[in-house]
This record gives sequence, C-alpha cells and structure tokens, in this order.
Amino acid sequence: MSGKTVLIGGGTGLVGSRLSELLEKRNYNVLHLSRKANIDARFPAYKWDIKNKTIDETAIAKADYVINLAGAGIVDGRWTESRKKLLIDSRVDSTLLLKNAFEKMGKAPKAYISASAVGYYGNTGEALVKESDQPVDEDFLSHCVVEWEKAIDKAKATGWRTARIRIAIVLSTKGGALEKIMLPLKANVGGYFGDGQQWYSWIHIDDLCNQFIYALENDNFKGTFNGASPNPERNKPFTKKIADAMDKTALLAPGPAFVMRLAMGEMADTILNSNRISAEKIQAAGFKFQFPELEGAVRDLIKRKI
Repeated sequence: MSGKTVLIGGGTGLVGSRLSELLEKRNYNVLHLSRKANIDARFPAYKWDIKNKTIDETAIAKADYVINLAGAGIVDGRWTESRKKLLIDSRVDSTLLLKNAFEKMGKAPKAYISASAVGYYGNTGEALVKESDQPVDEDFLSHCVVEWEKAIDKAKATGWRTARIRIAIVLSTKGGALEKIMLPLKANVGGYFGDGQQWYSWIHIDDLCNQFIYALENDNFKGTFNGASPNPERNKPFTKKIADAMDKTALLAPGPAFVMRLAMGEMADTILNSNRISAEKIQAAGFKFQFPELEGAVRDLIKRKI
C-alpha cells in the first residue's frame, strides 16, 4: 500500500481508535506507536517510550503521514504539580520525539497533523473565538496547550506540511464527557455547573476524525484549525439536549461553582470555563460537518454505538 501508511501516536485512545477504523475503511495502512509493541495486531503497534525519548525506527521508516494524538488524560487525575508536569511533558515530548526521529533518519513525512485543544484560548466568556485569537488568560489549561503548540511549531519549522486541530469536547458513547453525562440521565436526573450559562463547544467523534483525514488528503491544509461543531451550546441546554436525544425527561440540578472548585480544585476549569469556538475557518477550507447539531449528533452516536 505504497504512499498510504499513517503512523498514529496515541492511536489506542478514544479518538485514535475510531480514526484508525475510518482510515482503514479508506484503504490506509495504519500503524500505532505504543508503550508495548504488537506488530501482529489489527493496527501494528511499534514501541516508543516518550519519557526516555526512544522510538522504534521501523515505524518511522514505514510512515508516509504522521498524526499525533498522544497526551496524558486531562481529567484522569487531580492536578497535582507532578500531574501537571506529566500533562505538559507527554504532549511536548511526544511531539519532539517524532520530529527528532524523522530528522535523524533524514526523512520527511508528507504531513504532520497534530491534536491540540480549545483550552488554548482560556476562559473566553461570550466571545466567538477564532484561530487567530490569542489566549485571554494564564490558567493551567491554556499554559499546557501553549507549551504543546510551541513544540508543534518546532515540527513546522522543519518545513513539513504541518497542521494542528484544536479539539473541543469530543462526543462518543465509548468514553469521554458524553458517557459521564449520559449515566445519570438514564435515571432521569442530570446536572449543570455553576450558572449553566458557560459555552460548551463540542464535536461528534466522526466529524473530528474526518477532519484529521481531510487534513491528510488535502495538500493545502496547513496551519491551525478549530475542531468544533459550528453550533456550540450553553452548559444547561447542552445537558438538556443530550437528555432529549436519549428520550429522557430529566430533572436538572445545579452543581454550584464553589462546590466544583472544592471537589476538583483547579481542574474545575474544564467544566466551568466558557468556550464559544468558531468553525468558520475549517468550513471555509472545504470541510463539511455531518453532525452540526447537538441532538442529532447524540442520537446518531447512540444509534450506532460509537
């Protein structure tokens, strides 16, 4: 399958797993980088050790394109100082490890496509945020993504075609925020955070994966793009529309901001920050959303169990 091999860092995560399936359907040869090698898997996995900066060069030799999704889970543990360091290092170091490995072999990928996150912008309130906007504050989420993007810029400086997709809340029934929101809604109860008026930008997992594929397949796709639906929702209606998609009549109870801060510490920013993210640039680049409306997106995810 000459010229169609995609190497994915973070390929076994929520987005990487689905992206691998969709790439396979489009006749790409998909390879993963993993902490454990398994070249006999459906998607052969080659070993990398981000902390110790080692990588199986066989994977580099085989790769035509690179997609890097690697990074420790933002909400998988309380934000201690050591956890914060891991969140940044896992993103920065994986990016630089890939860059350095390709340079060492004197090879250039046809494209280097990286995940990023809308957390880059900080707590943006009511503003409709575009890719050209700079971070509005210095919270940890923003700092983490800014450091991540500095590493991506080092890959870009090689002259490779480089793109980054700043990802919003990814909707899937197999993990992430939606799975957690749906659990109490099954019992006809649900919640919202603070006053429920903060903006949540979201994206159906297939729309996000198809953005990465679009980035691979279009030679003029480079630079920074928001990975968010064109229709963000405020927090309280966000939960209500998910309940509607589940055909549930749910009693929605507030989680006061101070309680969230006590329970989650600084990590409460992930649910209390407001991000109203523009999808204008990626649409202008020719990408078409299959699932632009929240209720329809959730109904599709439930129906297809993805």
